[in-house]
Amino acid sequence: MHVRFRHRVRARLLALLGALALPIALLAATPAHAAGRLTATFTTADNGSWWKGTYVVRNDNAAAVTGWTIEFDLPAGVTVGSSYNGQATVSGRHVTATNAYYNATVQPHATTEPYSFWFVATGPVGTPTNCRINGDKCDGTPDVPPTAPGTPTVVDTTAHSIALSWTAASAGDNPVASYEVLNGSTVLGTSTTTSTVLTGLAPATSYTLGVRAKDSRGNTGPAGGAVTARTVDPATDTVPPTTPGGFRSTGVTSTSVSLAWNAATDNQRVATYEVYQGTTTLLKTVTGTSATIDQLSPATTYTFTVRARDAADNGSALSPPVTVTTGDLAGPGKYTRVGYFVQWGIYGRQYFVKNLDTSGSAAKLDVINYAFENIDPVNLTCLAGVTKGTTANPQDPDQGTGAGDADADYSRPFSAAQSVDGVADDGWAPLRGNLNQLKKLKAKYPNLKVVVSLGGWTYSKYFSDAAATDASRKKLVSSCIDIWIKGNLPLYNGAGGPGTAAGIFDGIDLDWEWPGSPDGHAGNHWNAADKDNLTKLLAEFRTQLDALGGSHKLLTAFTPADPAKIAQGWDLSKIFQYLDIANVQGYDFHGAGSDNSWEPNRAGHQANLYADAQDPYGFHFSVDAAVQAYLGAGVNPRKLTIGFPFYGRGWQGVTDGGAYGEWQAATGAAPGQFAEEAGTRGYSNLITSVPNLTVHHDTQSVSTYAYTGAGGQWWTFDDTWSIGQKTAYLKSKNLLGAMIWEMSGDTPSGTLINALDTGLK
Repeated sequence: MHVRFRHRVRARLLALLGALALPIALLAATPAHAAGRLTATFTTADNGSWWKGTYVVRNDNAAAVTGWTIEFDLPAGVTVGSSYNGQATVSGRHVTATNAYYNATVQPHATTEPYSFWFVATGPVGTPTNCRINGDKCDGTPDVPPTAPGTPTVVDTTAHSIALSWTAASAGDNPVASYEVLNGSTVLGTSTTTSTVLTGLAPATSYTLGVRAKDSRGNTGPAGGAVTARTVDPATDTVPPTTPGGFRSTGVTSTSVSLAWNAATDNQRVATYEVYQGTTTLLKTVTGTSATIDQLSPATTYTFTVRARDAADNGSALSPPVTVTTGDLAGPGKYTRVGYFVQWGIYGRQYFVKNLDTSGSAAKLDVINYAFENIDPVNLTCLAGVTKGTTANPQDPDQGTGAGDADADYSRPFSAAQSVDGVADDGWAPLRGNLNQLKKLKAKYPNLKVVVSLGGWTYSKYFSDAAATDASRKKLVSSCIDIWIKGNLPLYNGAGGPGTAAGIFDGIDLDWEWPGSPDGHAGNHWNAADKDNLTKLLAEFRTQLDALGGSHKLLTAFTPADPAKIAQGWDLSKIFQYLDIANVQGYDFHGAGSDNSWEPNRAGHQANLYADAQDPYGFHFSVDAAVQAYLGAGVNPRKLTIGFPFYGRGWQGVTDGGAYGEWQAATGAAPGQFAEEAGTRGYSNLITSVPNLTVHHDTQSVSTYAYTGAGGQWWTFDDTWSIGQKTAYLKSKNLLGAMIWEMSGDTPSGTLINALDTGLK
C-alpha cells in the first residue's frame, strides 16, 4: 500500500507588509483576471546614477479587478536592476511584471497607489513602448485588428471537401494567430496557416467562401473577397480506386509508427488515402502515400489498414493489415527507473526536492511520481488549493476526505538552503513549494519526467464514484488535466493562478487502491463495476491527454501484486492499450501496520523475490508470483516495473525460533521512525537508529531481514544485496525497470539508488 502518513502542517511564513524589494525573477506566471479592463500610467524620477520607473494601475470599472500583468519594452540602452511591489521577468528589452499578493486587487475607480509597481533602471531616462496590461493597451484605446486576407483560391474539390489557399492578412496591433473560413456568415473551418481543407461538406453543393483573420488577442478583421466553389457530384463517377499495395511500416518509436504504401489508381484520380486502426477507426486522412501515426502507447501492438478514396467519394477495399509494436519507453537494453517523492517528506523527514539532486538520485531517475493528490468528495474532481491534514486514526473512514496540502505543493517558500538552485523563494511568487522545486529540478535534468500521482492508500475513497459514469469520468479527467497538466492552480495564499504550474507534470499516475475490492482503506467506496469503469477511466485519461498534442503525456498506474486484487479490479487484457507503465507492487506482502490491525503477531518478509518455503501462511506472496500473473495474462513485459521498498517493516517481541526470528511470533509493530508510523522506518533511519541489528540474507526467497535478538525487533527490507538479486531477475524477464517507494528512505549519499542503478546497467 502507498500510505500518506499523517503530518502536521507547519505554520506558513507571515505575509510581508508594505513594499518589499524583489530581485528580477527568472519566472513569472499569469494571474487570475476578473472581468474588466485596467489602464496603467507611467512616470519617471531621475535619481542621478539611476532612475525610477513607475506604473500606476487604475481601475475605472464598477467592480474590483483581481490580478494584473504589465508588459512593456525598455528603451535602448536601459537596464533594469531590481523591482518593487511586483515580480518582474526580463527577456532582452522586454519586461513582464505581475502583481504582488498585496496589490493584486484594484478596487473600483481606484489605483494601486501607494503600492504601485516600480523598477530601478540605469541608462537613458525614457518611457517604455508597447505597454500592455492584461493584454490590453495601457492607455485604454482599442486594438487595431488585422487587415482582410486576399480572396481565397480553390485548390481542390471532392464530394465532401474543398481545399483553399489565400494571401496573408497584415497584422494590426497584435500578431495574426488564425484565419476563419466563412460560408456567408457561418464559420466552416479555421486554420493557423494560409490554407485549409474544409471537410464534412454536402456533395454537389455550392459554397460562397471568404476568409477573415483573427489576432492573438481575439480581435477579428474584415473578410476578404469571396469565391464560389462546388463539391463534386458522386453521380458523375461510380468507379472506386484500386486497393493500395505494398502497405508497410517504415519506422517505429515508442509513441509513433510511420507507414507507407504504393499509390492506388482510379479512372479519374485518387484524392486521398485513409489510414485506419484495425478496420473501423479512422486515424488520419492524407493526400500522399505515407503517414505517421503518433500519440501511441509504448510497447503496444497496433494493427493498421489503408484505403484509397477518389474525388467522388468512392472508396477502395481496405489493404491487407500491417501489425506493428511500438518501442518501449527505455529503449532496447535499457531500463526505466521510477521514484516516488512524497509531498509530506518536507516535514518530519526533512526530505526536499533538493535532496533528490544532492543524493545523486535525480541523475539516475527517469520518472518522478509526485505523491499524492486527492479527489474532491463533493464535486468528484481533482482537488487542489486546500490545506487540510489527515486524521490521526488510520481506521477513520474519513481520514483523507477533503485532505490536501496546497501549502507544500505550491505556497510554502523554501529557503536558499532548501532550494535546488540555491535561490530562496521570495514569499509571494505565484509558484513556490515543491512544484517550484520540481520545475527547477527539471531545468537541471531536462530528460527527467515528473508525473502527478492521484490517490494512494488514504486518498482512494472516491475513485469508484468518479469513475462510475461517462459524464463523471470526463469531468474528473478534465479537471485533473486542467489543474496538473495545464497548470491552472487554484489561488491559495497568494500563489497559483492560470498556467502557474504548466510544464511541470509530464503525465498522470493513477494510484487507486483498490478497484473492485473491499481491502482498501477503511471507508473506501467500491463495487463490482469498478473493473470495467477503471478501464474506461484509463481510456478517458488517454484520450484527453493525447488531445493536448505536443509530446506524449505519460499515463501510469500503481498495480497490485495480489492475484485476487488483479482479478477484482484490473482487466489485464484491455488496460495496457492505455497505460505506458504499470508499477507492480513489490512490497508490503506482510507487516504489522501502525495500529497493529494487519499482522501484529507474526514477523514475515515484505518484499521477497520468490515464495519462502518456510512461509506458514496459506497464501504466498512474492515479486515473482506477481510478475508471473501479469506475464501469464499476455502483458508485454516492457510495460512493467517492479516495486522496491526503500523502507523496512518491523515487529517487536519476536521470538528466535532457531530462525533468527524469521516467521516467528511477535507482540506487535516495532517502534517506528515517527510516533505515528509504528512498524515502519526508512532504510537510512533503520540501519542507523535500531541498535544491535544483525542483517541476514535468505538466499532461497531472496529477502533481507535483520534481528536484534530473542524478544527484540525483527525488520524486513531491501538492501544492496537483495536489490542486486532483484535487478538481475527483472533483466532476465525483460521487464521495463524498477519503481521505488519512496525516495526519502535512502541514505543521504544514495546507497540504495546507486545499487539499483548499477544493477540496471
